[in-house]
Parts: sequence; structure tokens; C-alpha cells
Amino acid sequence: MFRVVFILPLSSWQTDLCGGLQWEEKNHASSVFMEVLYIWPRWLARKERDGRVTQQRGTILKSCGLHVTAIKIDPYINIDAGTFSPYEHGEVFVLDDGGEVDLDLGNYERFLDIRLTKDNNLTTGKIYQSVINKERRGDYLGKTVQVVPHITDAIQEWVMRQARISVDDDGVEPQVCVIELGGTVGDIESMPFIEAFRQFQFKVKRENFCNIHVSLIPQPSTTGEQKTKPTQNSVRELRGLGLSPDLIMCRCSTPLETAVKEKISMFCHVEPTQVICVHDVSSVYRVPLLLENQGVVSYLCQRLNLPVEMRPRKMLTKWKEMADRSDRLLEHVSIALVGKYTKLSDSYTSVIKALEHSALAINHKLEVKYIDSADLESTTLQDEPVKYHEAWQKLCSSHGVLVPGGFGVRGTEGKMQASSWARKQNKPFLGVCLGMQLAVCEFARNVLGWEDANSTEFNPESKHPVVIDMPEHNPGQMGGTMRLGKRRTIFKSNTSVLRKLYGDLEYVEERHRHRFEVNPELKHHFEKKGLQFVGQDEEGERMEVIELEGHGYFVGVQYHPEFTSRPIKPSPPYFGLLLAAAGKLQSYLAKGCRLSPRDTYSDRSGSSSPEVEISELRFPSL
Repeated sequence: MFRVVFILPLSSWQTDLCGGLQWEEKNHASSVFMEVLYIWPRWLARKERDGRVTQQRGTILKSCGLHVTAIKIDPYINIDAGTFSPYEHGEVFVLDDGGEVDLDLGNYERFLDIRLTKDNNLTTGKIYQSVINKERRGDYLGKTVQVVPHITDAIQEWVMRQARISVDDDGVEPQVCVIELGGTVGDIESMPFIEAFRQFQFKVKRENFCNIHVSLIPQPSTTGEQKTKPTQNSVRELRGLGLSPDLIMCRCSTPLETAVKEKISMFCHVEPTQVICVHDVSSVYRVPLLLENQGVVSYLCQRLNLPVEMRPRKMLTKWKEMADRSDRLLEHVSIALVGKYTKLSDSYTSVIKALEHSALAINHKLEVKYIDSADLESTTLQDEPVKYHEAWQKLCSSHGVLVPGGFGVRGTEGKMQASSWARKQNKPFLGVCLGMQLAVCEFARNVLGWEDANSTEFNPESKHPVVIDMPEHNPGQMGGTMRLGKRRTIFKSNTSVLRKLYGDLEYVEERHRHRFEVNPELKHHFEKKGLQFVGQDEEGERMEVIELEGHGYFVGVQYHPEFTSRPIKPSPPYFGLLLAAAGKLQSYLAKGCRLSPRDTYSDRSGSSSPEVEISELRFPSL
């Protein structure tokens, strides 16, 4: 029997209180940790930066040798996250099977190093759609279809089915399923899920069900006093709905005072040891260690009777090593991120994480310079010259340039300007999805002399349609109609830099999300001028990877390599960008794609120093 760890949010009125708090973005400890705590609702994350507790819980369980899976429940009525604006819920994360899901599933995959499916993201829309389809088929035999029991039963059946599906490469069935219910306790839209899990705890029995409640401990700057009333009220409301928390995770800016912990214990009907302090720390990698030090692992093992030996765990040693390294980085590398949604960093969560993984791997501290691509355009020079010059100053002072994916015509001219500047100045450049397409358009305009070269997405009447609509694209429907999920890319060149970064593989399998592609009929025009299409699909009809001859690192990929980047296994295209930006790419390639000892992670379970004997940096399994 698998075990269930169920994580619940704070109450709806408590989020109103949270929304009024102002976190200082320049406070490194606070801003970093807000990316680690987990359960807060998305609108709150837009104000204070999202945090992630669920992934950390799974991390420490996996460090015990357990097979862990995760399910994210979003109470909204959308079928999936595919049609969301990045400013609504952050980026849309894409899975191997083409599922377009909430960015939190990306956090699960990165920290647990697992491969999830679209059914690991459960929404109200999916549940109601499945129940209505059953009703239309006559599966309910004429009965009145109601929220209870039909909707609640469908939720439980979905969880039971998905919790048994392997998410590891070894195909072993998970032993623990970590479930997060998004939103807030008290939301109308969350009620069917609360009721479903109230019933579920009795169906799977207490020894297989653990309920964790995440709550905020406000600490007004005027008094410095840690307030427990929000937690008391949210737990009272939760218990009134039939769920009593086994652990209360208290999010706070400073360590929880003993008196405060005892007060929460007394009024929330839990032992003091069941009140866990989740305070600000210097690095995201310290969070599993923080939870381990407070006995979370031992409690979960005892509470769920998990088959775990309480011995030193090598995986947590890796986290400590990464945390130590992150804290003592001295050298800096800056990357200009030229995009459309730069006002909200969550819009590029996976991109930022991929950059961070690569920067940490080469022992550099990352600085991301966010540039709104529209600010690089000539129209901005006329309307807001200060903003225009500030944007160009950021670009010109960066060590490398990244143009990520996106949709829509706004800012595309600015992205091409950034691509042109990187090409002419021999600056490291990486274009992802739309970023690659626009790099090809810029090359066509300024090297081939096709002044109106463009994508048919932006100019259907262009005489030189460099980027065209894919034949299978359905323009009449938005959701789920793109080229999605894991696809194979074949390397056509043995001398390709990217091929070497991937370990000299003949092909790679990466995740895609696009409606348009480079026009294959124009391929020969570009290759004559040095822009090589070194990676193509299995049929040789889709251009997947570009590299510019004679340039230090000018690479474009049609796929999204950031979705498979991991903390200890950085994505090769991003890794190449950071190596080039730090001036280390040529030496890395000359050494047979090996890092120097000080830039690699130790394989010794008892040491956190990178200066000891090392193992080779690993890349995602392909």
C-alpha cells in the first residue's frame, strides 16, 4: 500500500492578511526562501514570490531511498494550464507526454529528478469533464449526478490510479505520493477536494495518510512579534471541515520562538515537535537540511511506518554541498534575458533555474538582467529614451544573451535586435523556440538581404516567410493544439558544439511547445552563409538546432531544454551558454567536456568540499 502525504494551504482570510505584507526583494535570505516554501496561492506568489514546501518534503523522503511521486491539484475550471497568460500563473511547464501543466510540477521534477505525466496535474475542469463524459455514456445508470458522491469519488479514484504510476527510470511503483491542494482553505472551488480527502483518509486508513498544513506567521516590522492568530484560525477552519493536520509548517522570516511554537501546539491540537519552523535561509538547497534537522523525516517514517533506515544519506550530502558552494561563490556571470514577460520572473521559472544550475556547476554566481524586448526597439527611443538607453546598457554589459520562447508580435523586433548585437559582437547567445526563430529571421534580413523576412505568425504577407505555420496546427482551437512533448532531434554534424555538450550523442530527446517552424525550403540559403542547421527531426523536415560558424557560441534550439534541467544535471544548451559567458567553453571542450576539480561535485558521502576527488558532471538521461 502506498502512503499519502497531503499538503493543505492556509485559510482564505489568512491570504488576505498575507497579501498586505511587503517582503523586501533586496533581502537575499527572504527572497531566496520565498522560492522554497510552497503552498501559497498563485496570486499571492505574484506579490511575494512563490515558495515550495511540497518539493522539499518529497526531496527528504527520496533521500531515504523511497520512490516518491507527486500530484498537484488546482481548483480552477481550466482543463490545463496551456492557455494561461504567464502573468496569471507564471510559466506553462511541459511534460514528456505533452501535458501543459502548472509550473509547480516543474519544481517537483527538478528536486525529485522524476518524470511526471499530465495526469499528475488535476484540475476541477478535468474532474468535471470526466464525470460529465461518464454521464453522457450512461455509466451512472440514470442516477442523479451530484458533487457528493460522484465528483468526490472521481477525485479519489484519480488520485489512487495516478499514485501507482511509476515516475522513475527503474519503473518501480511509488511508495509515497505527495499531494498538494492549491488555493486556500475556505475557497468555494476547493470544497469538493477537501471533502474528497476527508473521505479518503478513512478509505486508506490513518497509517497511510498524513496531513500537512502550511501557514504564515506574520511578523510586523513595527513590533517584531510573531503572530499566531492566523494559524490558529486556519487550523480551526480546517478541522471544522473534517481534516486535522499532523504537521503544521510555519512560514516565517526568522526562526520560530519557543513560546510561539508552544502556543501553536496548545491551540492547534498538536505536539510541539509537530510544529515545524520554515524560516528564511541563504539558499534553496538548505531547505531539505532545515527540515531534516527538525525531525521531519523521523516523524514521517514513524507516522507512516515507512521502511527507512535512519543512517547518513548521500543525497542530502549533495544538497549540503550545493548549499555550501552557493553561499561561497565569488565570481559573477551575467546573462541578459530578453523577453516579453520580464515583469514577472515566474514567467521564466524553468529558464532561470536552468541558468542557476549551470552557473552553480561552473562555480559562478548568476546575475540575470531582465530586459523587456520592446525597450530595445526604435519606437521606445522616440517615446521613452531613458528606458531605451537603460535597456541597451543592460544588454551591452552582460556576458551572454538569452532570448527565451514566447508568443505574439510585441517585442519581436527588440529580440531580433538583441540577436543581431550578439552575432556581430561575438557574444554568447542562446535562442529558445521563438528565440531561435527570430535569430533566423534576423540573419535573413541582415546577412541574406531579405529585408521583409519574418514569421507568418507576425506577417502573413511576407515575401520571405522564413518561419511558417506547421501543417498539423489547428488555427481554430487554442488549447492542446501545438507540437507538444518529448520529440527526437538527430544531430547532422559531428563537429557541432551542442552535440559535444550532450556527450557526443547521435540524437537527443527534448520537450517541445510551438506552432511555427523554420521554413525547410530555405535551409540551403542560410547554410551557404554559415548558419548551419546541425539538428533536425527524424524525417529531416523540421529544423531543431542552429549554430553559427565562426562564432564563439551562437546557438538556437526549437525545443525547450530548460524543462529537463536538474540541480546536479544542468541542461547542455544552457550549460554551454554559461561556459561561454564565463570564458570556459573552449577549455571545457578541449578537456573532453570535463570540468576542473574545483568546479565539480564530490562523490564522497562524508564531505561537502568540492576540492576532493570528483565525479563527472551528469546530464539528463536521454
